[in-house]
Amino acid sequence: MGRNILVLGAGFGGLSTVRELQKHVAPDDKITLIDRSDTQVQGLSLLWLLRGWRTLDQVQVVPTKEALGRAEHIVADIEQLDLAARQVRTPQGDFAYDALVLALGAELHTGAVPGLDEALSAGVAAHYYTPEAAVDAHAKLKAVSSGKVVFLVARIPYKCPAAPYEGVMLASDLLTETGVRDNVSVDVYTPESQPMPVAGPVVGQGVVQMLESQKIGFHPGRQVERVDAVAREVVFADGERVSFDLLVFIPPHQPPAPIKAAELSPTGWVPVDANTLKTIVDGVWALGDVVSITLTNGKPLPKAAVFAKGQAEAVAAGVARHLGHEQAPEPYFNGEGYCFLEIGGHLAAKGAGNFYHPDGPEIELSEPSEELHRAKEREEQQWLAEWSTGQHDG
Repeated sequence: MGRNILVLGAGFGGLSTVRELQKHVAPDDKITLIDRSDTQVQGLSLLWLLRGWRTLDQVQVVPTKEALGRAEHIVADIEQLDLAARQVRTPQGDFAYDALVLALGAELHTGAVPGLDEALSAGVAAHYYTPEAAVDAHAKLKAVSSGKVVFLVARIPYKCPAAPYEGVMLASDLLTETGVRDNVSVDVYTPESQPMPVAGPVVGQGVVQMLESQKIGFHPGRQVERVDAVAREVVFADGERVSFDLLVFIPPHQPPAPIKAAELSPTGWVPVDANTLKTIVDGVWALGDVVSITLTNGKPLPKAAVFAKGQAEAVAAGVARHLGHEQAPEPYFNGEGYCFLEIGGHLAAKGAGNFYHPDGPEIELSEPSEELHRAKEREEQQWLAEWSTGQHDG
């Protein structure tokens, strides 16, 4: 008889896992994909919504039956993981599994910083971590004519290590396009010691130089305590108060509630084997933004779609072998990855390398070019085509 495979989460990691599973498991093995939404957007597209280079209808996709293959897609909230009984509870009923893949990502938690929600409600703050929020951030930036725009990393960890710096440079580019950049100061504040710290000091300094070339102030080691929406100030833990006319922030992230309730770790993020993505629970794998992987330099593997895609191959192979399909390849994720870095003007740089190197991540940052921006566009369009038509490479 066929087995039941549940994949929770239809983001980059979940969809990639569904595709990879169909290469390795038997035709009578049932693959069920469960997600709260039937619509997906790539993280990289959010930055172009912020800049105004995309509209919502250009970046959203509803995975088609053709693209999903023989996987059944169920739209439902995940209410509870009963790992002992091997069941997942949803409003649509309970689902038993023989193998479970957790790909629920990371949730935004703006309430983690006092005053952020009030600043959003007052219209003096914005973020770009959902499609609708990115469109709103674009409108607010386009309305700026003078004053101070502050970009703020509210908490660590967050998805996409380059996003704060891409966002602030694209904002500067937009303000240049609208003709007001000389009247607006633009600064970024972060609790990090440097941009993209996991990539090492050379990459960090390279990003700082990019910021400085656009007259963007960089302020590391700044831990926000609260936001005063009335006074339009960010209050930091050391007592410093920084005023703003518009605050654009990277929202605090948290593990999804059912993952946290499963008590797989004290933090709620799911610890996994770095190469196989297996959890401490037999028959359960996790990948993407929900996982916690500590690198040899003591820093966490960044939360980025490129890793979720690579991890999906290892997860699918591991699930297949767990179910007795020994012809599947040995599950192994090698830590290779990359990240584009948009700087505006239709130019992008790229940081790439091995994050699992024994001496710590070995990452090189290339010079910005139009070709790298076009390469990022091709990735976006390929993903949209894959999940709307079912045609894909590999």
